[in-house]
Amino acid sequence: MQLQSSANAIELDLMTDLQYLEMIEGISQSITKGMGFDEDRTYWIGMAIREGVINAMLHGNRMDAAKRVRVHFGLRADSLQVIIQDQGVGFDPALLPDPLDPANLLKPSGRGLFCIKSFMDDVSFHRMPGGMEIRMLKRLASN
Repeated sequence: MQLQSSANAIELDLMTDLQYLEMIEGISQSITKGMGFDEDRTYWIGMAIREGVINAMLHGNRMDAAKRVRVHFGLRADSLQVIIQDQGVGFDPALLPDPLDPANLLKPSGRGLFCIKSFMDDVSFHRMPGGMEIRMLKRLASN
């Protein structure tokens, strides 16, 4: 793992290993509390980031230990931007099944992106050369 930080950004470069999830949650919690998010928003932002990192490792990198996951926290006066990048083949979000469809309600997976979209104010997906990127934004003044 590598960590870089500046006055308004923190970047982590992680091996594909789920052991880093607790550390990511701790960093997320420290950042969001320090920015002034309340306890509930801090929790839900942490859950969205956790889901994003899990998806990057499991679905993007397919748990390939040779592939990396990068997490960028962009600290702004009015919002937090989180960018998670994997080194997988990518996906088309429009082709994902609807987790609220009755046929999918009892499936053990498939709700991670739905949760991320529910917890964050803006979410977008981008294919990059050599991977996939999810960008999440949470505004300080949002409900």
